[in-house]
Parts: sequence; C-alpha cells; structure tokens
Amino acid sequence: MGQEVSSKRSRKWQSPGANSEELVQEITRLPALDVPALRQRWATLFGADPSPNLGRALLIRAIAYRLQEKALAGLKPSTQRLLDRIADTHSNDALRDIPKPRASAGTVLTREWRGVSHRVTVLDSDVVYQGRRYKSLSEVARAITGSRWSGPLFFGLKGRAREAVNG
Repeated sequence: MGQEVSSKRSRKWQSPGANSEELVQEITRLPALDVPALRQRWATLFGADPSPNLGRALLIRAIAYRLQEKALAGLKPSTQRLLDRIADTHSNDALRDIPKPRASAGTVLTREWRGVSHRVTVLDSDVVYQGRRYKSLSEVARAITGSRWSGPLFFGLKGRAREAVNG
C-alpha cells in the first residue's frame, strides 16, 4: 500500500524529488533534448502546452525552474496566498496611479502618415485637427488612418510609437 502512494506521488510530481544530485542531473540533461521533447516535458510539468512562440532557451530555463520549484517545494501555500491577496488588492491601485501620457495645452503634435503631415493642437480638454475639435487623440488618429489607434501611441507620446508601423 505504501508503494502505491509513493508511485502516485512520483507520477503526480514527476520530479527528481529532494535528491539534489538527481535534480542537477536532470537539469543538466535538458540542453540535450530537442524542441519537441522540451515541449512535451513542459506539458508534463505545467499541465498545458507551451506557447508555440517560446524558443528553446526559454523552454529550458522555465523547465529547469519548474523542476527546482517542485523538488525544493517552491513557495509555501500561505506565502502564495499572501502574494495573491496583495496582487489582487494593489493591482488596480497601481494601474490607477500610473500617469497617463498627456501633452500640455498649446502643444502642437505633428505626425506624418502616408506622406502627409498632420498637425494637432492640444487644448485643455480636447484637441483640434483641421479646424475641428475632437475629444481625444485617438479620435484624430482614427480620422487620419481609418482604423482604431491609440492616439498617444500614434502621436509619439508613448515609447512604442517608434516601433509602430509607419504608413
């Protein structure tokens, strides 16, 4: 009967156990596995298939981390619950406290789109583009492109604007 319990436990965890030498050996063998074998190992350890975009190096690191986490017990359940509670409590506060990118009233934003230069003047509560008032930069970006854009991204007020595709 005791053997059944231990075999169930080893099937459930599928880790080298508390024996650190076995753990080191298993982690050391990971780089020798091909990508399909690493993806299978991931699925066994995490209970779901990895994203198809994960590269070999990240698969190896994540699997090694998970093996250590399981063998060495990871976080205590009470610690995990505490972290979850803190994250739930503060995640909305943290997002609310992040300052939104804003341009001061009077700022003129210029954006070239498909060979045409577009100028927008920022006012206190709205913006002016081609003599017409808009509630947001996103409305102006949509008027210019014909599709939904983040206005601050389109006009370069967010860092990713440099990475965005130019028309």
